[in-house]
Amino acid sequence: MAQLPKISFKPYSEIDSGCAVIIAEEKLSFGKQSGEIADAAGLTRAADAADFCGASGSLNLYPSDKDQPDRILVIARNSKAETIGDEQDAILSLGGRIWSALGKSKLAVTVVADAPAADLSPESAADLAAGMMLRAYKFDRYQSEPEENGDDKPKKNDKPISVTIQCADPAAAKKAFKAAEGIARGVMLARDLVNEPANVLGPIEFAEKAAQLESLGVEVEILTPKEMTKLGMRALLGVGQGSAKNREARLAVMRWRGTKSKNAQPVAFVGKGVVFDTGGISIKPSGSMEDMKGDMAGAACVTGLMHALAARKAKVDVIGVIGLVENMPDGNAQRPGDIVKAMSGTTIEIINTDAEGRLVLADALYYTIDRFKPQFVVNLATLTGAILVALGTARAGMFCNDDDLASQIYDAGEATGERVWRMPLGEAYDKLIKSKFADIKNTGGRYAGSITAAQFLKRFVGETPWAHLDIAGTGMSSPSTDVSDTWASGYGVRLLDRLVADHYED
Repeated sequence: MAQLPKISFKPYSEIDSGCAVIIAEEKLSFGKQSGEIADAAGLTRAADAADFCGASGSLNLYPSDKDQPDRILVIARNSKAETIGDEQDAILSLGGRIWSALGKSKLAVTVVADAPAADLSPESAADLAAGMMLRAYKFDRYQSEPEENGDDKPKKNDKPISVTIQCADPAAAKKAFKAAEGIARGVMLARDLVNEPANVLGPIEFAEKAAQLESLGVEVEILTPKEMTKLGMRALLGVGQGSAKNREARLAVMRWRGTKSKNAQPVAFVGKGVVFDTGGISIKPSGSMEDMKGDMAGAACVTGLMHALAARKAKVDVIGVIGLVENMPDGNAQRPGDIVKAMSGTTIEIINTDAEGRLVLADALYYTIDRFKPQFVVNLATLTGAILVALGTARAGMFCNDDDLASQIYDAGEATGERVWRMPLGEAYDKLIKSKFADIKNTGGRYAGSITAAQFLKRFVGETPWAHLDIAGTGMSSPSTDVSDTWASGYGVRLLDRLVADHYED
């Protein structure tokens, strides 16, 4: 795996080697420390020659004076790329842009964070570092190292680049970084899970990854098919019944008890974890089927979120539940026309075995609500291609039965840049999933595909405040951003961490 930067925070001091990164405000105004470096390097003259100003882009200088840094990178503080979310997201993006601008340089890096109006706050310095980490992430563990000079021996992993952030209060920044790093590593965990090939990460292996969160204090319980059968989870189990014995279904239940109150009502998050989706008997076209290793991005997000909350010691009681299956078309696979009974007692006619994620979520949602009685439940799923038609890759589709919860999620999305757009629910759409032979059917046909999928899930949540996030366009194969240059984005971890932090912590 690519090495992440090694982060430290220090007070302002002279820089005589390595790479100095100066954050420039508009009209190339600097703070005291960065101004001294700029003056010594003749930066203003170089900027004029390059037609560079502090409003956009970056500028590189390579001083010949041995008393100067080997490289000076000046990067604009004010950029359109930083206006997606709030100030915190802007600083994360700035950190990502710094890392991107550094390129393949192996020089030690010192970032001079002394904005003219005021030094970066400790929290902002921490977020700047987290943004650099997120952009540095790469999933390259299966790629051979390039040969050098014909040498067949594998090249040793590169050492992590040392990054020092100079700021006014290094001790406070270091403390703030513990939380920011925890969130960033939660995002990267989600990315790792989505990027992993399905032959490496099956339902059992995924459940083991969830169990590793116990090292952070998360309580983890893994349910096997035998236990799920006793609970009546035949909707979930039906999806995985075509898989081999060593690929059988699991339900991972994670709990972070971060509040001192013994009677705290938890909040809950549920994720779809189809580790590979062939479509089952209703098999998908072969084109891009390899991307279906990412059909568990919802479960990956929930797992990454639980990591983030536990790592930053969030003061909240949180439940995370992920349904883990593989959808394969063998002789024991579920067929179109079959009828299964969900844990809730609802009977479901299977119209299309490729509409499988909602079956997994039906049992996972009902189980979560029935057992834990949460304040609300949010589920995430790469559920429908139809949401891509509606919203593209810029936003996830949000379906919600509670206006307050919908507003909170929307605001968290605007703040973090992990945006959502509320989609409709209603009786007219509910009629489309009425079955001739069972209580409901698992697809309503071609039209309003994302909405009828949400209407299906709504049947299993009762009166509990609930939101369904369809992340088919944002969880995988989404466009690169300042903080994400990988196929798996880790979408949803920062969004939901912000939701919890703003509204549900003690």
